[in-house]
Amino acid sequence: MSLLSKIVAITLVIMGLGSAYVTIERVLVLRKAFAGSAVFAKVSRPLLDDLDLASLADLAKGKEYEKAPLAKLTSMGLGAYKRHAGASERLELARRDLERRLDELGAQARAGMGFLASVGSTAPFIGLFGTVIGIIVAFQGIAAAGGGGIEAVSAGIAEALIVTAMGLAVAITSVLIFNYLSARFDKLDMAMQHAAGELLDHLEAHDGRSA
Repeated sequence: MSLLSKIVAITLVIMGLGSAYVTIERVLVLRKAFAGSAVFAKVSRPLLDDLDLASLADLAKGKEYEKAPLAKLTSMGLGAYKRHAGASERLELARRDLERRLDELGAQARAGMGFLASVGSTAPFIGLFGTVIGIIVAFQGIAAAGGGGIEAVSAGIAEALIVTAMGLAVAITSVLIFNYLSARFDKLDMAMQHAAGELLDHLEAHDGRSA
């Protein structure tokens, strides 16, 4: 295999390993996010129904829920509600703060997804570059042998096919993983948006009780 073909192959291997790392890391993040949020939701439900905001805020700041997006969202929402105490549009200001926080949480959760998208879109072209190199090597073999026998072109063709297959394998795998993780993150986003709306409803009820 020529030096350029080796460089292309090594690049594809590195991209594949990077995709594998991002996949494992994001899957673990998602698992912890859903599991931690589910536990927090169960524990916090009585406090939320009783409108015990002080206890709910203390619970959301607990170290055991630091990986739970629902706990972070609840803490952020209660903090915004407290910050805007006395404002005539207190709930509206808290809602705007929550929307910004939701965007931040979503961006944090999707860290590394850009890498998967880049690998999925560029790996086929890197493989195609390896194909071109292999064809060049094949023609060089023909020129060196002074003819076009199979022996003269077999090495170059083999390089082209190997690198092309590697590029396609890395790209297809990355795209499939990206689509799967995107669907899971969309589900998490919907759950957080629903939780934010429910929290605002309870804050509104708290305002009505305080009035």
